[in-house]
Amino acid sequence: MAKKFNSICIGLLLIASIGFGFRYFFQGTSHQHDSQSTQPLFAASFPNEKGQQQNLAQYAGKTVVLNFWATWCEPCREEMPELSTLHAAYQDKNLVVLGLAIDDVATIAEFLKETKVSYPLFAADMQGMEIASNLGNNKGVLPYTVIIQDDGSIAKTYFGRITKPLLEETLVKLIEK
Repeated sequence: MAKKFNSICIGLLLIASIGFGFRYFFQGTSHQHDSQSTQPLFAASFPNEKGQQQNLAQYAGKTVVLNFWATWCEPCREEMPELSTLHAAYQDKNLVVLGLAIDDVATIAEFLKETKVSYPLFAADMQGMEIASNLGNNKGVLPYTVIIQDDGSIAKTYFGRITKPLLEETLVKLIEK
C-alpha cells in the first residue's frame, strides 16, 4: 500500500514538473523588460556582412528592432522578408531594424548571395548570445527580437518567429508618442 502511494506521489510530482516546464517555455511569445540595460549593446561593435567593423552606438537615439538570428535557423530566415518590409516602411520615422547574427562574416556573406535583406546585418558569433541573454533571452532561443525605444529602454521582447503586424502593435504606440 505504501509502495503504491509513493509511486502515485512520484508520478504526480513528475507530471507537475513537466507542466511547469511547459508553462515556462511555452507560456507566451512576448515579455516586458524594464530593467535590462541596452548600454552594453550600444557600446559594442561588430563587423557587417562585408567585414567592416561597425559601432552600434550609431543607432542610439533611434527606435530599434533588434533581431538575433542565425543562417541555420529556419524561423529566422522565414521572418527576414517581413523584417525587411518593416525596415523600409519605418526608416523615415527614426526606426531601424538590425540583425545580429550568431554566425561569422563569411557565413553571412554566403547566405546573402541567395537572400535579399534590406536592413543592416552584423556578425556577432557567440558574443551575440551573451548580448541576447543580457537583453532578456533567458531561454537561449533563436530567433529572439527586442524592441528598444529611442531613450534606450526595452519596450518588448519576443521569443521565436515574429511577424510585421505583431511588431507593429508595439511600434505604432512608440512612434506616435
